[in-house]
Amino acid sequence: MTQVRFDSLDINPLVLKGIQEAGFEFCTPIQAKTLPLALKGKDVAGQAQTGTGKTAAFLINLFHQLLEKPGKEGKRSDWVAPRGLIIAPTRELARQIEKDASVLGQFCGFKSVTVYGGVDYERQKTQIKKGADILIVTPGRFIDYYKQKFFSLKSVEVLVIDEADRMFDMGFIQDLRFILRNTSPYFKRQSMLFSATLNFRVMELCYEHMNNPEKIAIEPEKVTVDLVEQVLYHVGSDEKMSLLLGLLKKAQGSKVIIFCNTKDIVDQVEAFLKYNHLNADQISGDLHQRKRIRVLEQFSAGELDILIATDVASRGLHIDDITHVVNFDLPQDPEDYIHRIGRTARAGAKGTALSFCCEDYALHLERIEEMLKFKIPVDWPEDDMFAEIREGQPKLKKDPRKIYPKKDSGNRRRSGGDSRPRNRKPVRKKNATPGARRGS
Repeated sequence: MTQVRFDSLDINPLVLKGIQEAGFEFCTPIQAKTLPLALKGKDVAGQAQTGTGKTAAFLINLFHQLLEKPGKEGKRSDWVAPRGLIIAPTRELARQIEKDASVLGQFCGFKSVTVYGGVDYERQKTQIKKGADILIVTPGRFIDYYKQKFFSLKSVEVLVIDEADRMFDMGFIQDLRFILRNTSPYFKRQSMLFSATLNFRVMELCYEHMNNPEKIAIEPEKVTVDLVEQVLYHVGSDEKMSLLLGLLKKAQGSKVIIFCNTKDIVDQVEAFLKYNHLNADQISGDLHQRKRIRVLEQFSAGELDILIATDVASRGLHIDDITHVVNFDLPQDPEDYIHRIGRTARAGAKGTALSFCCEDYALHLERIEEMLKFKIPVDWPEDDMFAEIREGQPKLKKDPRKIYPKKDSGNRRRSGGDSRPRNRKPVRKKNATPGARRGS
């Protein structure tokens, strides 16, 4: 926290009342640097690590700007024209923004609608048609509704893009550019962009669709929180299940998130833990949204002890009292490691991040430690840390697509320049005399 108080900034009293209701008094570094600029109407491109208050920064400014500049009054129409638009890459992040907005903006009187896939299509459409001052959206379904002309984007006064780097990683950049091209011109709106990294691709997006944005970068001396105890275990892939079960039994009574790289591994870990009578469930990209919401609510309420997830849960989840994060697979992107372990040690609490380094993903360790700027402490597991795997229990199946090289299809060139295909039988021409020599 900084020494900058929210009540020292020129914030609308109704927004300030919501800030006080949320229990906020002092600004975080990203809030202290972006809010004075944004409150004056300037475009901002902000960079800060996860869990530093980026969501509150853009929500406070959004509510302030909409209150200070009342919407234009004109003839009523069925054409919905939102004044604020917030774009997020994942459903979980969109829902988290919605929750924070309901607290910070509870006295502002604005109606917000959250639009994302995986839930009742007609219900969301009805909510939009009833009117909305603010839309909180993920790109896919939002574009679907827009192309059906349920609303106009030409009245957007404040535009927010959250986790912009993730938009690129998830392949949403074309959808994002489509939205920006159909929104009000950059000189008629205020734009705010937040990202974990302001790399070349993100800054190119800023200069193309924003009005000379002020670049704010909060570069901490350490990219991870000191309160997170990080431990690395070197273990074979066939021993990971046994080690995981042993560690979880020692950490009974804790709230744990286990991250895996693929949906198949998530399914296998879930089956393994449930077989051993552990209170576990999972979320992943192709899980129905209702089930995802129900599982997250159970985990947040303490009804579920263990959550198994892909990187869909590495950003946007703000769940208190998570004591352990387990990287069952080391992530391929070093930034995902930072976001994963950032789920614990929140709000001044302590947490533990355990990572398994096996032969399948060992090559990613060097890049992770290069970003951390230190070596993750290694703890060599003793024999008593491995739980016994009884006969009949689900076992971890290797993914041959990731571990073994593809077999030669027979159409590749041989070393030495021979381009003849392998294992191909000679083709006999019709009416050819058996045994006849070519050219005879």
